[in-house]
Parts: sequence; structure tokens; C-alpha cells
Amino acid sequence: MVAYFKKGSSVVYAVQTDHKFTQEETEKLIWLLDGATPLKSTSVKGCFIGPRREMITPWSTNAVEITQNMGMTGISRIEQFFAIPRGTEPSFDKMLQRIYDGLDSRTLTVDRKPDDIVYIKDISEYNISEGLALSSQEEDYLRQLSEKLGRPLTDSEVFGFSQVNSEHCRHKIFNGTFIIDGKEKPSSLFKLIKKTSQTNPNGLVSAYKDNVAFVEGPKVEQFYPVNPERPDFFTEKTIDTVISLKAETHNFPTTVEPFNGAATGTGGEIRDRLGGGRASLPIAGTAVYMTSYPRLDGAKPWELMMNPRAWLYQTPSEILIKASNGASDFGNKFGQPLICGSLLTFEHDENGRTYAYDKVIMLAGGVGFATKKDAIKGDPVSGEKVVVMGGDNYRIGMGGGAVSSVNTGQYANAIELNAVQRANPEMQKRVSNVIRALAESDNNPIVSIHDHGAGGHLNALSELVEATGGKIQIDALPVGDKTLSAKEIVGNESQERMGMVIKAEDIPYVETIAQRERAPLYIVGETTNDNRFVFEQKDGVKPIDLAMADMFGNSPKTVMTDTTVNHTYIDCEYDITHLDDYLKNVLNLEAVACKDWLTNKVDRSVTGKIARQQCQGEIQLPLSDCGVVALDYHGRHGIATSIGHAPQAALIDPAKGSVLAVAEALTNIAGANLAEGIKSISLSANWMWPCNNPGEDAALYRAVEACSEFACGLGINIPTGKDSLSMTQKYGDKKVYSPGTVIISAAGHVSDIRKTVSPVVHNKYRSTLYYIDFSSDSLKLGGSALAQSMGKIGNDAPTVVDTQKFAVTFNTIQSLVKNRRILAAHDVSAGGLITTLLEMTFANTKGGLDIHTKGFAMYGEHDLVKILFAENPAMVIQVDDTKKAIVESTLDDAGIKYFPIGMPSKERTIMIEHEGTDHLIGIDFLRDVWFHTSYELDRLQSGDKCASLRFENYKRQPIRYIFPSSHNATLAGRELSESRKSRSGIRAAIIREKGVNGDREMAYTLHLAGFDVKDVHMTDLMSGRETLEDINMIVFCGGFSNSDVLGSAKGWASGFLWNENARRALEKYYSRPDTLSLGICNGCQLMIELNLINPEHSKRTHMEHNISHKFESQFLTVSFAQNNSVMFGDFSGSRLGVWVAHGEGRFNLPEALDKYNVVARYSYRTYPGCPNGSRSAVAAIASADGRHVAMMPHPERAIFPWQCGYYPYSHRNDEATPWIDAFVNARRWIEDKTK
Repeated sequence: MVAYFKKGSSVVYAVQTDHKFTQEETEKLIWLLDGATPLKSTSVKGCFIGPRREMITPWSTNAVEITQNMGMTGISRIEQFFAIPRGTEPSFDKMLQRIYDGLDSRTLTVDRKPDDIVYIKDISEYNISEGLALSSQEEDYLRQLSEKLGRPLTDSEVFGFSQVNSEHCRHKIFNGTFIIDGKEKPSSLFKLIKKTSQTNPNGLVSAYKDNVAFVEGPKVEQFYPVNPERPDFFTEKTIDTVISLKAETHNFPTTVEPFNGAATGTGGEIRDRLGGGRASLPIAGTAVYMTSYPRLDGAKPWELMMNPRAWLYQTPSEILIKASNGASDFGNKFGQPLICGSLLTFEHDENGRTYAYDKVIMLAGGVGFATKKDAIKGDPVSGEKVVVMGGDNYRIGMGGGAVSSVNTGQYANAIELNAVQRANPEMQKRVSNVIRALAESDNNPIVSIHDHGAGGHLNALSELVEATGGKIQIDALPVGDKTLSAKEIVGNESQERMGMVIKAEDIPYVETIAQRERAPLYIVGETTNDNRFVFEQKDGVKPIDLAMADMFGNSPKTVMTDTTVNHTYIDCEYDITHLDDYLKNVLNLEAVACKDWLTNKVDRSVTGKIARQQCQGEIQLPLSDCGVVALDYHGRHGIATSIGHAPQAALIDPAKGSVLAVAEALTNIAGANLAEGIKSISLSANWMWPCNNPGEDAALYRAVEACSEFACGLGINIPTGKDSLSMTQKYGDKKVYSPGTVIISAAGHVSDIRKTVSPVVHNKYRSTLYYIDFSSDSLKLGGSALAQSMGKIGNDAPTVVDTQKFAVTFNTIQSLVKNRRILAAHDVSAGGLITTLLEMTFANTKGGLDIHTKGFAMYGEHDLVKILFAENPAMVIQVDDTKKAIVESTLDDAGIKYFPIGMPSKERTIMIEHEGTDHLIGIDFLRDVWFHTSYELDRLQSGDKCASLRFENYKRQPIRYIFPSSHNATLAGRELSESRKSRSGIRAAIIREKGVNGDREMAYTLHLAGFDVKDVHMTDLMSGRETLEDINMIVFCGGFSNSDVLGSAKGWASGFLWNENARRALEKYYSRPDTLSLGICNGCQLMIELNLINPEHSKRTHMEHNISHKFESQFLTVSFAQNNSVMFGDFSGSRLGVWVAHGEGRFNLPEALDKYNVVARYSYRTYPGCPNGSRSAVAAIASADGRHVAMMPHPERAIFPWQCGYYPYSHRNDEATPWIDAFVNARRWIEDKTK
């Protein structure tokens, strides 16, 4: 039956249950549904927008689990329906939602029974009807297999074969034979890539044989609770590490349904890194979006070349917003910061071929680490258990692996809609927490581990048991949709699942940890020694019963035959008198323009290990092309990562496109202090190409060959990557080609994260800017942003002429970085030198540059347009004049081509002196031009009002620090030590619930401040394992408990309100006079929901959605009012930089303001400096006695200068920021109270 609850005039909740609710249950639901009124009728009149009947939403999954926390049973589904006002045209996502004409008892009922097993008589017909993308040779192979077995194959077997042997999963083109211009090439594409690791093994530990690559890493300090199966205290131990690198694409699902497509792309890439070796841990992510032109405010000149298409699923602007929302949302809720990325929009029609990213590119990448002992998977033996952790099975992504292997638009709409994904990051976080606990233990019980992605159980479990064989009990697999057939259970691509092989004797230990973390765990089978892959039902019927060799097939090798097609493109024509117009147009291109609309909604601080993210300077603009993370909280060793691509240049010359992509990634990462220079770097190469079209296969081969040769020559390797080689979209008979694209992700070990150089120029007037050439080529405009803005591609693109000189130049820059001889550094790429110079000045409020072109003239280049807009690989560095001599000597000794191009000036302009003529460029005016494209996109996600406020205020709200008068720059001055091993006896606990992701950085902050820190999960309190009796400070950590379903912290609060053990422990704790508490972000929301700050008030405080109605992430300043809080009382009058990252951070304070003990306010009263619209810009409040504090900002992510988005240069040698003093204050107060 379905019970309905109505909230206001527009929202109806449908609650599917197996019984009529009691009065007590009804009251619980009214509380949970925020006062919604229960309806007596089982039907509701009107038109509503709601989820597809057959798709149980992740929102519902979380809502149902909250009711279980509250002691309720029998509820199977809760969904939201939104009333459509009369006379309005409804706006909704047709991929995920539908319109309901009235709601009744059958609204959530799916009239469908599981399909019976089908025995396939006609392989070809089944291939076509199901869209399996089997080749004729594969069809023949399956017919022969059926004859050999003496029986027809089942639908599960044929479907399974199509998935595990799809191009998407098996990379048949990359392993195939290429015959170009009548000659067979000597190497496959995969061999060309492998050659880089054979030539330059460097520190490689694992490559090509796992879902992630591992490179030798440093020794670091692992901070962890020793016994993860129970509440226990944190400690540190030294471990040997390997660094992980991975990048994945999710192009087709993102084209069809962008939010969940990109979300599960991000989730899948994270699972790839979780599943590396015997378990590894992700730290930070990257993202790339490539679409056709969004046509935001009427057609820009370069958008007029082509008419918009009758888009199959979503418009480009919808894809840009929804896809970035999805990727950001998953990372935010899982707790993986996104610290580096790229964006490109492109369309071009020339030579009878239409190129555009109608089939979009969505890349998710990232870096992480594992303990060295776990870098290589174990060897399963017979009798070990096969375990699946994570969510239920739903009819998700059926055939996604195969459909991703063909042109979008090739199949019937219903088949392609089957690839719509379902993202539940909070579930993946739970699974990840279990893996983290096992990975951190001295004896990791995982034998082997594999993520669930394309092909679902079929691919994941078959690869887990490939060496031994295995039997899977199909009835042991969790089913969320009871209508699934056997084929759909084994083949669906429901996300957030991991498969593992674990010894039988280790199962109880792993189950205990999983129960503590609320991570569903299922023992679904075991390994055998018969080399067969079997799925068996309870009745003994086997939907799949094949030998491993038969399952993985023996189909003929793919042969790609093509002829080289050399396209010539019209060159761009220009007139120097239009220089200002060219510059404005280039700065308006989405690829060049400000990416604030992307960075302002993605968490860039979670983990507390982020040393460099996108936003730089006192205005915090997205200017950094390099991300850097710390491997531990000691802030020395880390990982740098960057991205490069050049698809426009690849249209001119595929080889040059590859070289430029690698070169861009390397010049982007050059400002990080890599441990061994260029040899520290490994690359991921992700290839997206419209194969099987005239000239494209030949172009792909040239591109891969050039990439291989360049990497080999540089001394680096490419140990991982991915390919997606069906990058075309069909509109009837018309075909649109996505340009052949390689996206390079670079990563390398950083020996000192604090030496990373910023791209923001210092207003140090006695300093010099140098142009450092990496190209050894003449300046060329082909493939440039300038050419694109003119509707052209150009006929000649630059390249790197001298590979060895590139490597020498890179390593020379590295030596300057290591020795701190560079003040600022920025690569030259999209938009050319002029964009580099402008970006170096944008994040400042004062000062400009005086630039001259004498050095270019010295090398024979007099064309100012080429000087300013060519995208030859290069860097601009700023050097203090006191270090000029040694820098120039170093560059000269290395034989590098470089020359001075100018110096900082006091005027807010860039003055360019070129052969006797001065060109004046207004920095602030062009900064607004550059920001305007971001504003246009931000309007689509934040609304007109907030987007306008952001555009008006971004330059008016610089970060300004006022340090407390008592500030001490050293840890020793506070009597603190990073190397403390002994217990202090002062105990604190971090309290976390499923979905909390800010626990480790908070635990370390407390540890550094002198606390002994205990890890406490809500399951510990609810079970009675933990009572908090020996604890004097508790911290409710930040994150997304229950994915913020039904309100931030509502689900978390339900555990305290409706569980007797948890409620009693909390009440006893708060009744003691010697206790303190702190709630950060989600923890702040919890304290407010539980009314822990001002229980004396007659009107309760509430937390509400940000005024932008979206997640807000930025580094900003808060100012401290005069207050009596234990932690922040002596901060009064100071102003400090801190991270915010929240979606519901607006304090609704119904009492008079003087009744609140306001601790801190955002330093600016207007958005975005006040990111949520809180009354009086309140950021933190305390209880009347000052012992308990609820605050939305994250001080635990800003205790070290290297964690801060901006920290004053004059304090660059500080060992810690003033934020640590708040926690020291807390410890000292407790010491006094407990003497």
C-alpha cells in the first residue's frame, strides 16, 4: 500500500509500506517529512512530476534507511512528487522523471514479473534486437560454442559474452592490427603505449594489468584508528607507499543523461582506484568536459558556422550544467575533492565533414595511494569466498558496455535509455570506509578486489575468479527491483559496488567492520578449481554455465584497414588594428574563460590534504592548472597532477595534437616540486576517436605513435589509460564526428608540497618576467583559441621540435622550483601568451605589467598577433631581481631558449611595447570579459540574482587577514609536535555517521592540538559499544550524512532521537560540566537539529538551503566578534581565511540577534563572500556558556598555511595558522577542569 503526506501546496511524499501505520509511526514520519500532513485518502488528484515508476531513486534508498534508524519496519520506498501548477508548461528531466495524472495506490507499482530464461536459437536476431554490438565473427563464435556444448546458449550467456568482450571492456581496436595505406603496421596501439613503460620503467610498480597504475611512492605517516571494528584511538605509523593514477571516461551515459552519467563516471573512477592491487585509497579527482557550443546569449561569431542540431537527449548547455553538477555532487558527497580540470566547447564544418562534441566527453580522473605491500593483487585459490559490497541490483545500464561501443543514435531509443545510470555516493562512501579500514590494517585480508562498472557482476566477478573459476549463487545477490530477470541481475550496471575474494576465516572480521560502517556485505559465492564461470539459482538452474575460456572468447583479432586522409584547413586572417576584439573573443571562449561556475560548486578542501587547487590569489580565481595533494598531514610528500589536450591541433595533424597534449600537461605540472624532475611523472592517455570512418583510423594510429615516441624520448611512461572509439552521433543519415581527442593526465611524486609555485604574479617591482620556450618551433596559430574564435582551425599547428631540449628545459625549471628561485609561474597554452599574462594579474587587486617583445624580435618573430596568441608550449616565470643572475646562469648553462619580457608595474594595466608602438590593455575590464562567460553559465545553476551578485562582487571581496595579537608562527611555541607519540590523557572523540567525510582531517587537528582522539561511529553509540563516559570533547564532523536526504543532518539526528542508547549517551555527556562540543558543517547542522546550542530559546534555530540553492565551495574570510566561547574567545577582533563547503548553511535565527552568542561572521555581508545568506552573515554560534560551538566553515582544513587557498606572503614561513589555537584552547580548558 502507499500512504501520502502533503507538505505545502506543491510537494507530496509517497510512502510504500506493507502495513497501516500506527499513530506513533505516523508521528515519526511527520517529524521526518518536516511537518508534512498525512492524507487519509490513498489517492491524490492533480498532475505531478515524479520519478520513473520503475526507478527507485537513491533519495528513496536513503530515506528508507532513515526510517529504519528510527526503529520503523515495513517501508520499502519513499518518493517525492511535485505538483504542476495549472496552466504552466512543466519542466522536468525526461530521462529520470515523468508526469503523473493523479497519484493512487498503484503509483509505485510496476506490473511486471521477472522474465524467464531465454534459450537463444538465432544469435544474429538476438544481437540486433538487444543492441549487443556483436560482430559477425563473434556471432559465428557463439554459434560454434553452442554446437560444441550441444545446447542453445542462454540469454544471460550471450548477453554476458557481449559485455565482457565489448570494445568498451576489451579494447579490441587498441589490441588489433592496423593496415594503413596498404601496409600493415608493426605494432598494435596497445604495444605502442606499453613501449613507453618498457623504455622508461622508472618507478613503475604495476601497469596495464589492473584498473589503476601504481608508481613507487615515499614513506609517509599513516594516521588511523588501530582497531577499525570498534571505537578506538588514532595513532600514526610509517608506511611505504605507491602512488596511484587513473582517468576514466563516461561519454555515452553523460550524453544520454548528464547528471547521473557524469556522477557515475566519477564514482566509477574512484572505484577503479579503490580496487587497485589488494585495495588502494583515493585522495583527489580531476574532470574534463567537452561539448558542442552552448549558445548562451545568442550566437557568438564562432557559433554561427553551424546550426544547432535537433539534440537527441540534452542540449549542450544542459549537458555542461547537469554533467558538472553530477560529477561535483558525487565527489562532494563521497568526500573526494576535485582539484584540477579542463573544459572545451567546439564545432567546425569544413572539407565536407562536421566536427562537434555532440557525443560529449566526460573524463573523471584522480590520484591516490596504497601501501606498497598491497600494490599487487593476490592469487585466489579454491574455496575462498566471493563477496560483494554495496547497493542493490536495479535495471540500470543494461548493455552499457556494448552500447558505449557504438555510435550514439544507432540503436532504438529504448536501448540507449537503458544506459541511464543511478548514483548513490553515500553508499559508495560506506563501502570505501570498509576498504580503507582493511587497507590500513597490518594484515589486509583482501586477496583480490574489483570494481563493478561496465558489465556489472559479469565483468567484475568473472575477472575476480578468472584464474580459478567460480560459482556464484544468484539468489545471494541483493535485488532492489523484484522484477529483474536472471540476465538483468547478473548484467546490470548498478553502481557503488565492489567485488572481493576473501579467505573464509577472515569473513567474520570483515563483516564486523562492514556492520559498523553500515556497508551492506553479501557472500555470493566461492572460487573453484574447475576454471568454469557459473551463476546458479536456488532451484539448481544455471543461467550461466561456461568454461572461463569460452566466456572470454576466442574471436578473431580486430583488423583496422584505412587510408590516410590529409585535410587542409583555411588559415586565419587577421589585422593588428582589431587586437582588442581578438582578445575579447578569445577570453569569451568557454575553454579560455573563467571556470568559476565549475569551481564554486565543487569541494576543493575535503580530506584536509589539498595543497594546491584551482583557485588562487586574494580574489580566489580559478587560475591554477596543477593540483597538488599531501600524502599525509605532515605536509611534505605529495602528488601533483595536471591535464593536457589539443584536439583542434590534432585535426590539422594528429601527431602534433598528441605532442601538444603531453606538452601542456607537463608545462602545467612544472611548477610543482617533483622528487626526480620529469622522471617522477607518469601519464594516463585517454583516447576518444570517431573510428571506422575514412581517415580516422589512420589518424588515430599516427596520434598514438607520436604520443608513444614523445613519451619515450622524454623519459616518461604511460602506464594507464582508456579508449572510447565510437565518438560519432547520428541524426538520421547525418553523422557528426567528435574530433579525435587524447586527454593526457599527468601525475608525479612531489618531495615538498610547500614549494609549489603559484601562477599569481607578485607585485614586486624589482622582479623580472621571463619567457621560457619549450617548443623549439616557430610561433604558429593553427589549432589555437584565436583561430577557433574566428571560426577557423588553421593550416599549421606548432609542435615540440626537440624532445630532448624539452626534457632539459623541464628539469631546469624543476631545479629553480626546488631552490625557491621562482616567485610565480604560468604555462602558455589556451589563449596564448596574452592570456597567460592576464591570468597572472587577475587574482590581484593592484598592479599590472610592463611587457616588451624585444626577445621575440631577437629570434626573428615580429608578428604581434602570433606573439600574443600562438600556443606553442612555453612558460612565463617571475624572478626576484636579487636572484636574476643565478637564474639566468642556470638557464644559460642548460642551453635553454629564454628571454626577459617585462616586469610588474604599479598601474592596473598591461602595457605592451612592440617595435616602437605601445598597446595598453586594461586588466580589470578584461577580467570582467573573462568572467562573463562564467556568469552566463552560473545563471543556469545559481539563478539570475545570485549569478549577478557573484559577478558584481567577486572582485570586491578580496581575502584580508588580521592575525590575533597572540599569534605564534611555530608549533613549538604552542608546545605542539607533529611527531608526538605518547598519550596526553585528554580525550576527544570524532563522531561520524554514514556519509560523513570530514572525519580524518578533524581527528588529526585534535591530535596535533594534544588530544588523544577516538573514532566513534553512530553504530557504536546506538549499539552501546560507546558511551562517551571517558571523553571530554566531541566533534560532530562534516560531510553528507544520509546524502542530506530530507534535510541536512535530519537522518543523523534521527539516530540520537529514536535510539535509546545513543540518546542516553548524548544526554549524559551534555549534563556534565567538564565537556566541550563542536559541530562543523554537517555536524553544525546536527547540533542545530538537536537543539544543542540554545535549548533555552523558545524559538528554535534552523539551518536552511543556501540562497543559491546549490552547494557552495570557496576559501573566504570570517571575522570574530567579541565572544565568550572556550575555543574562540581570544580570537576576537581577528579575521582569518577558512574553507566553506556546504549546501544548507544558512542560519535561520528567529530570536533577537543579541540573544545569540555569535562567534564568527563572514567578513562580507553579501553573496558570495557570505556564501549562504545567513542573517547578519553569521558563520558560527556558541552556547550561552561558550562550551559548545556550531559552525559551518572548516577550520580543520586550514590549520597549515599549505592547506589555505590564500595565505599572506609575509607569513609564508608560518608552521601553523591561528586556527590550531582554537583546539589548543579547548585542550587547555579541559586540563584545567579535570585536574
